[in-house]
Amino acid sequence: MSKAITVEETIYQWFDHFHKYPEVSWKEFETTKKIASILDELQVTYRLLGDVPGLIAEIGTGDEIVAVRADIDALWQEVDGKWQANHSCGHDANMTMVLGSLLLLKDRPLKHRVRFIFQPAEELGNGACAAFDRGAVDGVTHLFGVHLRPIEELPLGKISPAIHHGAAYFLEGTIQGIDAHGARPHQGKNAIDVIMAVQQMLHSIHLSPFEPHSAKLTKIIADGGSTNIIPGNASFSMDIRAQHNQQLELLRSKIETGLKSIQQQFDIDMGWNWLDFTPGAEVSPIAAKMAKDAIIETLGEEHLADEITTPGSDDFHFYTVKKPELKAAMIGIGANLTPGLHHPKMTFDRSALIDAAKVLACVLEKKPE
Repeated sequence: MSKAITVEETIYQWFDHFHKYPEVSWKEFETTKKIASILDELQVTYRLLGDVPGLIAEIGTGDEIVAVRADIDALWQEVDGKWQANHSCGHDANMTMVLGSLLLLKDRPLKHRVRFIFQPAEELGNGACAAFDRGAVDGVTHLFGVHLRPIEELPLGKISPAIHHGAAYFLEGTIQGIDAHGARPHQGKNAIDVIMAVQQMLHSIHLSPFEPHSAKLTKIIADGGSTNIIPGNASFSMDIRAQHNQQLELLRSKIETGLKSIQQQFDIDMGWNWLDFTPGAEVSPIAAKMAKDAIIETLGEEHLADEITTPGSDDFHFYTVKKPELKAAMIGIGANLTPGLHHPKMTFDRSALIDAAKVLACVLEKKPE
């Protein structure tokens, strides 16, 4: 940072570093060290989360605390034929925007405290819970998040005061049938037949069409070891989503019933575990209004977008599940992001980082309502 001339160049240098050195969930140790070194240089006090990566910084004085959260982990995915950590969800940008807002705020007179939460493991859906358990939002009344949005949701120059994420469950299952010779299928219990029944069951679930929802198989492994062996064993995974938590629970119940029926129908052993749950957004109208006012005040009304409803999910919303009185909203940033979030070649216009940092600084500086 010492070589940077302007705030903009400083922000771009931070982003370039985070983008170049991604780390997957629960292994963001070097990322944490880099953030800590930036805070040391800015002379901002912070504390590490302790036994997990991540840290919390704070500026200002007073009894009231307004906070912002940045997720710091990357995905593990194949890029150009090589498996590697990759910031295709934009968490490198999220860290940079939050640090940019801190840079803009650190020398301003504040009438309340502003907390900056750098949280691990959002991609696994349980980092927010770990940060919460380690006091991340203790004493906090208003919490903001920030995230880049794909171009079909927001173009460059538009910022939304709130993202209404959907809710999600993730499931892994196993099938234990009986292998058989390809010439004698009657002697076995074909795991592929079971998988096909699971797929058909998912397509046969009908909930209200007025609320977005989906349930789909995302992994199937069934291999007898040879083309003439019918596999008896298989493993599978599912991604299940709905716009609201109540609809998701109904979807889960129907899948449970369906899997039990299939197990009975084929007379096989089948096990499944609900690995993870990410709740749908509970957006505070007060927090959303604070963000809206900050966008207009900072950039002008022409940059204000409507609140976004998206089928994606984010563990940010665990904070409001665990602390319902928290006034929270996640701000959506338009950046001409293509081809899409989690695409291995995701790219965006990084000039959006500057406007986002300014908007975040403005909303965090506002007196809590």
